[in-house]
Amino acid sequence: MSEARSRQIVIAGAGIAGLTAALTFSARGFPVKLFEQAKQLQAAGSGLQLSPNVTRILRRLGVLDRLSPNAVRPEAVVLKDARSLRELARVPLGQAAEQRWGAPYLVAHRADLQAALMAEMASRPDIELVTGARVTGIAVDPPSISATVEIDGQAAPVAGGLLVGADGVWSSVRAELAGKDAAFTKSRFSGRLAWRATVAVDSAAGRAFAEIGVAGCVTTFLHPGFHMVAYPVSKGRVVNLAAFTKGERIAEGWSGHADPSILSNAMHGTAATLARLAALAGPWTAFPMHTVRQQRWMVPQGIALIGDAAHAMTPFAAQGAAMGIEDASMLANLVADFPGDTERALTAWENLRQPRVEKVLKRGALNRTAWHAWGPVAVARNLVLATRPPEKLAADLDWLYGWEEPKV
Repeated sequence: MSEARSRQIVIAGAGIAGLTAALTFSARGFPVKLFEQAKQLQAAGSGLQLSPNVTRILRRLGVLDRLSPNAVRPEAVVLKDARSLRELARVPLGQAAEQRWGAPYLVAHRADLQAALMAEMASRPDIELVTGARVTGIAVDPPSISATVEIDGQAAPVAGGLLVGADGVWSSVRAELAGKDAAFTKSRFSGRLAWRATVAVDSAAGRAFAEIGVAGCVTTFLHPGFHMVAYPVSKGRVVNLAAFTKGERIAEGWSGHADPSILSNAMHGTAATLARLAALAGPWTAFPMHTVRQQRWMVPQGIALIGDAAHAMTPFAAQGAAMGIEDASMLANLVADFPGDTERALTAWENLRQPRVEKVLKRGALNRTAWHAWGPVAVARNLVLATRPPEKLAADLDWLYGWEEPKV
């Protein structure tokens, strides 16, 4: 295989993780072929919380300057009781976050982040994006990795030194690997639904939120049956709303139709003004939350899974996109740091990333338990939150938001 081909990176999936991988590999001098199944790139979901552990990566790639004009820098994360609307706790962000963790905490619409990544990618001539293309086969023949890509019904071979599966929770790359190795698994429905809506701040729903939310902050309403997160995006013109409930499996895809009574029933006993906000914000789109837990994220000869393809998680730590960005950046940098030794680079990457993601998963599980607590457990939670000052709550997140790529 020629040197040019051995350095070529093949990426399946042009979501946030895939675009970040393309940019980071390009920044380290690798040519990239990026294949996306959709004919046109569309941003699934709505709002994103971008904590300092990833905004520092976006800044290094030149993406943060492109994103910042459309993003919002919240002043705090505020936890409220959904019944009484009483404030339970506040984690300071804004300037305090940037000073503490060395990068800003932002909230943004997913489409705005995708547009910023795409704009930066357009300035990189060594990245080729092909849409309407799906990986349908993989062959490992070191030092080459070959993939069969179906484009407009025609199969085309593509080869490179590394294949990156960034094609999400229903990854075709992972499916190909799962057919050959039991260490790679299918996604599983978590038993929970995410309900999403966006409302203009000058709409009836926007005004209803202004009555109970905290201006310029991420507001989270806690309740035994659900929790709801709300924050401004798109220059502050729109409020992103996301509610999370138990539910039945509704679709094998990003979104589906679910009975809206699932959400309204879960909100039983909440403050009337919060229930009014939920009613005005509809119709809500329901997203079935699927997870991926598997032993391995890579094949040493030259295949790596990143983001949701490797470890799709529930959003209770608000780190799903963040972990994909971290994966992508660290993978590209390690491959560059170990030239000609892909196996060593991938092994180091997996060994470093898996404990990090596992810790984030545990934090998400803790948040889910705390946010949906009821009875004596909820009383104990409220007492703990009342006794911890904001600075201590921020310090509890130093390991997460203060993370920087380790030097290997």
